[in-house]
Amino acid sequence: MNLPELGAFLRTRRDRVRPAEVGLPQGPRRRVPGLRREEVAQLAGLSADYYTELERSSAKNGVQPSAQALAALARALRLNDDERDHLFRLAERPIPLSAHGPSAHVQPALLGLLDRLSNTPARVITDLHETLAENDLAQHLLGKSPAHRGPAASFVYCWFTDPQTRERYPAEDHPHHSRVFVADLQAAAARRGRDAEVTKMVAALRRRSQEFAALWDTHDVAVRRMDHKKIVHPALGVIELDCYNLLSEDGRQRLLWFTAPPGSRGAEQLELLSVIGAQELRFTEGTAPERSSAAESGSLR
Repeated sequence: MNLPELGAFLRTRRDRVRPAEVGLPQGPRRRVPGLRREEVAQLAGLSADYYTELERSSAKNGVQPSAQALAALARALRLNDDERDHLFRLAERPIPLSAHGPSAHVQPALLGLLDRLSNTPARVITDLHETLAENDLAQHLLGKSPAHRGPAASFVYCWFTDPQTRERYPAEDHPHHSRVFVADLQAAAARRGRDAEVTKMVAALRRRSQEFAALWDTHDVAVRRMDHKKIVHPALGVIELDCYNLLSEDGRQRLLWFTAPPGSRGAEQLELLSVIGAQELRFTEGTAPERSSAAESGSLR
């Protein structure tokens, strides 16, 4: 592993990223134009000490960044594909060939847009519906995505194999979502060709779900770009939202976000969602949440 080159590369990439690009305040006391070390560590989900050792090329503690840590750094530093590959080569790690899994590289353009969607639920997913990145509102609306990877992390896979996955959607809408998911997966399978990942996933779904097998055999195909959804939230009840998808150039990743017409009940519920989410966060940190005045006034009816 070329630690000096790895550290130098990380430093130059960190200096290049402006705080506003990743949703951080510029601040009057900032002495560097780019990100601080601790900010990169926070964005990548690493400890500040660990990242500092990487950047300073310290081998005293046997620093050996995993593929998952490198992928997280590539996302935090907004590296393009060539830069991501270079980072993996410097760390002497195999370059991930797949757009999926723990080492998946989120398209910088989609990640940049996600950073700017702070007032609406949004996430970046793969064409197999595996979440790669999401904002807090998406977690508050849809629940946390699986921490593991592989077929079981795919929302489509869970939709047909785990009944609890459907609890966030009214039962009368389940047939529609099933058809849409299968048609979208057909498009992904055709785009990928003889891809082992999607072939394995489809085979497993055919074995485990008669509903999926029947829908797959219809050969209906349609890339999902927009849909109207009803989502059952445990505190806000049924929320009606429009769901949009922006696809990457190769079609393997997409930015998914939810909106509602201004003045609609859905728009009001989205505003409440951020309040409730903040209360839940304080609760998990040890502070009991206060009741929302909007909830008490009947806005959650």
